[in-house]
Amino acid sequence: MLFALILTVLAGLSTLIGGFLAMHRAMVRREVLAIALGFAAGAMLLVSFVEMIPVAQESIAAEYEGWAMAITLGSFFAGMAIIGVIDRFLPRSVNPSKREGLENQPRDGLSKLETKNLMRSGLLVAIAIGLHNFPEGLVTFVGALQDPQLGVLLAVAIAIHNIPEGIAVAAPVYAATHSRRQAFKYTAISGFAEPLGAVLGYVLFAAILPESLIGALFAGVAGMMVFISIDELLPAARRYATSDHQAVYGTIAGMAVMALSLVLLYF
Repeated sequence: MLFALILTVLAGLSTLIGGFLAMHRAMVRREVLAIALGFAAGAMLLVSFVEMIPVAQESIAAEYEGWAMAITLGSFFAGMAIIGVIDRFLPRSVNPSKREGLENQPRDGLSKLETKNLMRSGLLVAIAIGLHNFPEGLVTFVGALQDPQLGVLLAVAIAIHNIPEGIAVAAPVYAATHSRRQAFKYTAISGFAEPLGAVLGYVLFAAILPESLIGALFAGVAGMMVFISIDELLPAARRYATSDHQAVYGTIAGMAVMALSLVLLYF
């Protein structure tokens, strides 16, 4: 459990990397972020369908053999629905899945009102990303509990995803305040929501679900990952991309590397 929590904390704190990059724009290129986001999406999609769903079905079948497929798929879509509901009630103007890739808009000569609105935007994005990080923390935590090696792979994919989210928080705050301290503070707060969500989510599900249905939770986490990949990672990759196929190449590379890691895992 401690190892799973450490992985989740590290994945959450990767938002600070994004915060640092937001204040040092020359250190990252848009095409690199596009490929990295596509890579994370490809890795998460492949591991969801090839590893997590079969493992979940096998766990459920031990007690509910005839209903294993139905419970697995029902849990999978329930996980997607949870993220969809969170996403639905976040205003478009602060939803991280709609803002990533838009941090380079000119901000010279801002009026006091524009500066105030920019700061407010940064704080709202920090809150929105914090809400998004709750289920992402659950993804990493549960994956690491089920299989430590799988947890490491998931933590890396989530960490890649959190870097542009950190940029989305830090960029407007830094532009409004010119304070690195303020930008890092709000970026760190949004990142810490991830391990907090992992612990609270695990305690909640462990209290409600008997051990025999932990597989259903695993299937639900797979659904969350698929939704995050389709709704956040891939669109953000396209927004950062400077040519047509960067996001696609990154996605294929992510799938290939994850496939290779799974093959090596079972040797």
